[in-house]
Amino acid sequence: MTAASVTAAPTSSTAKSVLSVKDLNVVFSGFQALKSVNLEVYDGEILTIIGANGAGKSTLLDAIVGKSPVASGNVYYSGKDITNKQPYEIARLGIGRKFQNPNVYNELTVFDNILLSLKGSHGIFESMLAKLTKARKGKIYDVLERTGLLDQAFSEVSSLSHGQKQWVEIAMVLAQDPSIVLLDEPTAGMTAEETYATGEIIKSIAKADYSIVVIEHDMEFVKQIAERIVVLHQGEVLAEGSVQEIQSNPKVIEVYLGRETINAAA
Repeated sequence: MTAASVTAAPTSSTAKSVLSVKDLNVVFSGFQALKSVNLEVYDGEILTIIGANGAGKSTLLDAIVGKSPVASGNVYYSGKDITNKQPYEIARLGIGRKFQNPNVYNELTVFDNILLSLKGSHGIFESMLAKLTKARKGKIYDVLERTGLLDQAFSEVSSLSHGQKQWVEIAMVLAQDPSIVLLDEPTAGMTAEETYATGEIIKSIAKADYSIVVIEHDMEFVKQIAERIVVLHQGEVLAEGSVQEIQSNPKVIEVYLGRETINAAA
C-alpha cells in the first residue's frame, strides 16, 4: 500500500481526542528524558511515533501507562487525569500496552493465552477453572480472527514463529477490551511477510474503533499503516503530520530520515 492510499488523519474538528499528553516532563537521575511533550490521540486513528534510539519513544508510552513517573505535566484519558496512576488502574480504564518483546505463556496454547487475558480474569487457575461461557468463547474467537491466529488456536505458543508470538501478545491486549492500544515496535525481528501482515492486522483493529499508537523504526511499515506521524528527537516533539509532510520536512530529514537512509545504504 502506498502512503497516498492511507485514510486521512483525523483532526480536532473531525474526531474527538481520547488521549491527551500535556507539557509532559520525565526525568531520570537528573537526565530529562521527555521535555514538555504534547500529544493528542484521536478516536479510531493510527498514530505512529518515530525517532532515533534514545529519542524518548518508549519512555513516552511508559509515562502514559504509569510505568515511568511523570515529573510534571499531565496525561488525560477521555478527559480524566490519569497522571502517575498505577499501571493496573490505567489498564482497567481502557489503555492496553504491548512491549517490544513478546510476553506470552509459551507452554500454553494460543487459545489459553487469550483466555487468561480476558477482561475480568484473575490469575491462571481461576481463569482456567472458570466456566467458559458462550460470550467469553465468542470473544476469544473474535480476537483470534482479528489477529490472524484462528488456524493456530490450539497450537502451543512455543511452536509458533517469532512474528506469530507478537500477534499472540497483540491478541492478549485486545482480550482486555481496551479502547487505546499502545504497540512498542511490534514488527521487531519479523520477516518481511510477517511485517506486512502485522500492518494489515493493525489496520483491521483500527477499523473496529480502537485507537492505535505504534512506535516503529521501519519506514516502509510506517508508510503502510500511518495516518499521522509524530517525530520525537532528544525527548521533544520535532514534527507532526502526514507521511508526505514528514518525508518532506527538512528538520526530520536532517536528524532522522537522512540518517536512516544512510544506514540503509551502508
